[in-house]
Amino acid sequence: MGTARARRRVHASHPIDVSSLLRERLFEQIETVILTSATLAVGGTFDFLKRRLGLQNARERILDSHFDYANQALLYTPIHLPDPRQPDFARLAAEEIVQLLKTTRGRAFVLFTSYAQMRDVYERVRPQVRYPLMIQGSMPRTELLDRFRSTPHAVLFGTSSFWQGVDVQGEQLSAVLIDRLPFAVPSDPVTAARIRQINEEGGNAFTDYQVPQAVITLKQGFGRLIRSETDRGILAMLDHRLIRMPYGRVFLESLPPYHQTNRLEDVKAFMRE
Repeated sequence: MGTARARRRVHASHPIDVSSLLRERLFEQIETVILTSATLAVGGTFDFLKRRLGLQNARERILDSHFDYANQALLYTPIHLPDPRQPDFARLAAEEIVQLLKTTRGRAFVLFTSYAQMRDVYERVRPQVRYPLMIQGSMPRTELLDRFRSTPHAVLFGTSSFWQGVDVQGEQLSAVLIDRLPFAVPSDPVTAARIRQINEEGGNAFTDYQVPQAVITLKQGFGRLIRSETDRGILAMLDHRLIRMPYGRVFLESLPPYHQTNRLEDVKAFMRE
């Protein structure tokens, strides 16, 4: 007699708003708490962070970096590309990435907001460049990163795992290319619940939550490039909404003072210097 397969249901929960929990159990219980980060200011303030963490009556300060971002990094925004939501974006973005990789002689992270887009663009780029290409998922993350560090002119295609917590100094990483502004997927259950809560409370979820969260993620992704005072290279944002949309100003005001251009010729000149 056959044995029926056991069925198991797993229920998971995730807090939508941790501000009251942190305020009651941390900030009101400990006399002094010091919070530091390189990426949590948005538009020159910590308002977003304070709302999310339930901080009240906090003293805050933004310190200038010791990196010379204006001379160490060039931010390239190719405004001729279509909107990332258009069907021909992946093809044209892949062509742009090929040109950039030839300019930087590989030595790049190409970062994406989704696995599907990463794999699509990787397959389009792979036949057109002669540099060693690596893709997230082909081996464990630590091994992949070690191989990137030890392989001259390597190019690594990755998603969220490589937007933060990765440190590659020197010429081995001379470019960080990002396909689109890293807005959280609205259909994600936690994101959807937070959007609904903010809107129901009379706020604007896009400007109060989605934009600031994407700003912080973008700062973390771009932060992979300049890791020392001698690092130098290209930052490329292939999503022209950074320039064309009104909310793009919040991103630009939150980023370090990179020198900016929308001309590939300027990128080539920068890399020749």
